Amino acid sequence: MHKSAALEPGYLPGDPEYRRLSIALFAAGLATFALLYSTQPLLPELVDAFHVSPSQSAFTVSLATLGLGIALLIAGPASEVIGRTTLMRWSVAATSGFALLSAVAPTWRTLLLLRGLQGVAMAGLPAVAMAYLREEVHTDSHARASGLYIAGTAVGGMAGRLIAGGLADIAGWRFAVGGIAMVGVVCAALVWLLLPASRNFRRSSGRVSIWPVLRDPALLALYGIAATAVGAFVAVYNGAVFRLSGAPYHLSAGAAGLVFCVYLLGSAGSATAGSLADRYGRRAVVPVGCLITLAGVAVTLAAPLPLIVLGLALMTAGFFAVHGVASGWVPARAHASGGGTGQASSMYLFSFYLGSSVFGGLAGTAWSRAGWSGVALEAGVLFLATLVLAVLLKNVPSRVRN
Repeated sequence: MHKSAALEPGYLPGDPEYRRLSIALFAAGLATFALLYSTQPLLPELVDAFHVSPSQSAFTVSLATLGLGIALLIAGPASEVIGRTTLMRWSVAATSGFALLSAVAPTWRTLLLLRGLQGVAMAGLPAVAMAYLREEVHTDSHARASGLYIAGTAVGGMAGRLIAGGLADIAGWRFAVGGIAMVGVVCAALVWLLLPASRNFRRSSGRVSIWPVLRDPALLALYGIAATAVGAFVAVYNGAVFRLSGAPYHLSAGAAGLVFCVYLLGSAGSATAGSLADRYGRRAVVPVGCLITLAGVAVTLAAPLPLIVLGLALMTAGFFAVHGVASGWVPARAHASGGGTGQASSMYLFSFYLGSSVFGGLAGTAWSRAGWSGVALEAGVLFLATLVLAVLLKNVPSRVRN
């Protein structure tokens, strides 16, 4: 479409296209994040099936998030050439296809390769979903439409783990991965059928320098917060599935997967932290969220199962509070610094998934060497680093109300 063409009015709630868009993006978010973490509750099953160590089994999560993180740096610019809608449709379809192939992977190396490719394919959705919404939805409805997409990612992250664990109890890990893949196929079909074609997409008319988003101390600290916080978060859940499947709990994959229900507290934690940040400022809220995560990790050191679940709930609420506020802080800070908001958000997401891959993968080694104490120590050190970065942010000159 020519750059000088007039912009179409954005979709509003009540428009048929708005309903189609909302359903399609909810389905896309659900599929992408259900597939991303679908192997996490299956790690003990993979250890037995392929005779690998716990640290090696965690590669099925780490390679997917690593592929996603790296591909995010490419997917955004690629969408400027091939278009938002095309990229999102093919992203969800390819992700589901690689998931189906993963269910029949004949060897461990093949499974790891397919999981890495799956992560790369996933990047097309999170890289451009928000840009697509800004372009196609009326300004008055941005928050509502964005909320539906984020809800899809949250439901997907929880449902993928729960469904995979339950299906593994019925017929093993291949049946579980295949079942989640079929959920992805159904969602991909909805995206292809329902997602309205872009009307207001315009190719960028110029280059935006990336240097402002790489030299601002506040943004660098926020990237560090993304990497350390999610690294600790994923490490705890990677280790938790091994802890709960072993003595003295001996929970099945499905029963252990029920702990992911505490993800619901993450949504509440993020929403509450956002409201408090509006009232007291981001600089005050992020350190409090870090302290809550540390308290949660400390509680998980107790032996009784109810206390372990309580600790996971506290850590989850604190993590989503930190992530929710920090991820919204990034574009605001970047805009005030004269950098590209999209580039800053991409760097934040890259740091987020890189931290998930590297630090989350180390949880298997920590578990093998020192059991839950080793996992809790790794998470505690990472959350402490997050707290230090959050405190340092208080000393960085403000350019926006934060």
